[in-house]
Amino acid sequence: MLRFDIPNMTCGGCANSVTKALQTVDSKAVVSADPAKRQVIIDTSASEASLRAALEEAGYPAAA
Repeated sequence: MLRFDIPNMTCGGCANSVTKALQTVDSKAVVSADPAKRQVIIDTSASEASLRAALEEAGYPAAA
């Protein structure tokens, strides 16, 4: 399980975009996005680096 803080994920549409971006790396990932907390939790076998790169590319970089 990984948890990322996504400062610019502010609404449900953002959460959908974040989920789609993460699932491009691992289509079987279970993603739980919470726009109110600006956090996403991912149950995946993918590397943290690849997930961070996908978020960055989608315009939703994870906070360090």
